[in-house]
Amino acid sequence: MTLANVSVAISDTRLQQKEWNKQDTIWMLSLYGTAIGAGTLFLPINAGLHGFLPLLIMALVAFPMTYFSHQALCRFVLSGSSKKGDITDVVDEHFGSFTGNIITWLYFLAIYPILLMYSVAITNTTESFLINQLHVAPPPRAVLAACLIMGLMIIIHFGQQLIVKSMSLLVYPFVCVLMLLSFYLIPYWNSSIFQQESVIQSASEGHGLLATLWLIVPVMVFSFNHSPIISSFAVNQKQRFGNQADNKCSTILKYSHIMMVITVMFFVFSCVLSLSPNDLLQAKKQNISILSYLANHFHTPVIAYIAPLIAFIAISKSFFGHYLGAKEGMQSLVVKSLRSRGKTAAAHNIHRLIEIFMIVTCMLVAAINPSILGMIEVLGGPIIALILFLMPMYAIAKVPAMKKYRHLASNIFISIIGLVAISAIFYGFFK
Repeated sequence: MTLANVSVAISDTRLQQKEWNKQDTIWMLSLYGTAIGAGTLFLPINAGLHGFLPLLIMALVAFPMTYFSHQALCRFVLSGSSKKGDITDVVDEHFGSFTGNIITWLYFLAIYPILLMYSVAITNTTESFLINQLHVAPPPRAVLAACLIMGLMIIIHFGQQLIVKSMSLLVYPFVCVLMLLSFYLIPYWNSSIFQQESVIQSASEGHGLLATLWLIVPVMVFSFNHSPIISSFAVNQKQRFGNQADNKCSTILKYSHIMMVITVMFFVFSCVLSLSPNDLLQAKKQNISILSYLANHFHTPVIAYIAPLIAFIAISKSFFGHYLGAKEGMQSLVVKSLRSRGKTAAAHNIHRLIEIFMIVTCMLVAAINPSILGMIEVLGGPIIALILFLMPMYAIAKVPAMKKYRHLASNIFISIIGLVAISAIFYGFFK
């Protein structure tokens, strides 16, 4: 290839990088779809219980916290030398096989429990809808869970591109319904959050403003987290744009996160202002999502039928996205385990093994029905903060390929948020 041809190719890549196309829209919506799930449905309860000022501060920090952390993780994946290398390959390349194995396990353990949690959530949502809205007796829980999980896994079996397209298509009705419900609640807005100080103090357990914000951070980390799909997203952009992928990734992430923060925070504010702190406290005690509480609280047909639909779509989308990450992590663990013993296995056999494992474990956990909030706090939260916030910051400080990002002021912000999230979650666990 001549120098002129190389220059033309680079110019074409930069032009494509600046132009917004259909594929960019699909990825923007897929990132959004992965983030919006059960965590979002519990966010109004946790956020609104502590009063209006913490809620306002949370709205202000939501975008930088979400954008800069996922941008850093995306840059970490892009820093690998291979165009096809996912996050597990990049970890091995930068940190060596031993540390790479540890981080790969952490990556898998950060995502897999959330996949199990969504299995429980979608079963509970469907069961509640059958009983309370359709007034029919649901099948035995194990049968219902098996049907739902098998249905989702059949969609997944057709491949990653179908998953990405499915999530992007599901986003359209989800955003519309979420916004319609948020607007629908406006006539119910009241000033209870400014008046029921005793309930707010009780829910906050006497904590001051800083302590309250400290304890809300882990909920925000989980609610806006979409790290499982970041690896697939970064690899796709690297294959399309090569070394020029960083700017394209940042642009798509920016628009996705703007959309995410505006819609989610409007939904949170609308829910919180339409209920009282005492209502939110009751929802927390009942261990149900805000949508289920709204359906039971207002007794209106619109909310009663729309709320379960929103929950079902949100949880399905997030199940797809988290499956991609869990599968990627487990596949790497299986391959490394076989390699350490001097063995190999055909790729299709490994994929089949992973599918069987995912189906069986998701169905079993959904049938057992453990606490969703407990799974978030104990299993998912701390490791998400390690992978999403602290690992990219450590890589920026130590890895030569990421040296160019060391001067960014956002690094300090992300490091602080990561440490706060981990310490707050452990505080809640050991108190």
